[in-house]
Amino acid sequence: MLGLRSLVFNVLFYATLVVLMIIGLPSVLMGRHAVFFMGRLWGACSLWLLKHICGLTIEFRGVENIPQGGYIIASKHQSFLETFSLLKRAPDFAYVLKRELTYIPFFGWYLWGAEQISIDRARGRSALAVLGERATKVLRSGRQIFIFPEGTRRAPGAPPQYKQGVFHLYADSGAPCLPVALNTGLYWGRRGFTRRPGVAIIEYLPVIPPGLERDAFLAKLQDSIETACARLNAEALAKDASLALKLASAQI
Repeated sequence: MLGLRSLVFNVLFYATLVVLMIIGLPSVLMGRHAVFFMGRLWGACSLWLLKHICGLTIEFRGVENIPQGGYIIASKHQSFLETFSLLKRAPDFAYVLKRELTYIPFFGWYLWGAEQISIDRARGRSALAVLGERATKVLRSGRQIFIFPEGTRRAPGAPPQYKQGVFHLYADSGAPCLPVALNTGLYWGRRGFTRRPGVAIIEYLPVIPPGLERDAFLAKLQDSIETACARLNAEALAKDASLALKLASAQI
């Protein structure tokens, strides 16, 4: 039944995405808030499908830690699930994403309409300079910026690989940083199509204020996120021991 439920969900999930991208295409020309509405509608539909087909729900914790105005949201990245779930708590956001995504028909047009920040990772240090310039402008206008500090999805329990980009963003902008921990990868893997039942948790951690030096900031960010993720993984395992093998193998 798990495989059948996952198959039905995936078919409806991508069908809903395609339908909404087509009927919502005029929003691309109506400003970023119109695009945000479509994105949040897609997220709400996806979470409804997850709950009613797969038995998977999302619990948000630590919402009292979310500040006002412009700030950096530095989130652990384990699956596609948090990509749209996090939209619910960010009123006026921009994702830092690789430029290649903007070339995708329809999807790339929405990224353009939503005024997201795309960078060419092949350009190395010059890409960081572009990121700092664009991000500072976004943050000073009171918007939020999403960044995945490891740059890609990492399996639950896998050794962390935090990169320098998040510090450059933090230092250049002078904005506070909101760390986010989660255990979504236990239920929605970075590979495969299986969607497991349960309660995935996304937790907003205490804000890191601006002004820290590089080593202090990166150490605090990694320690905050990884410690919380380990706690959330342990909590999930206590409820469903069948997840233990998946976590131990770090292959979800």
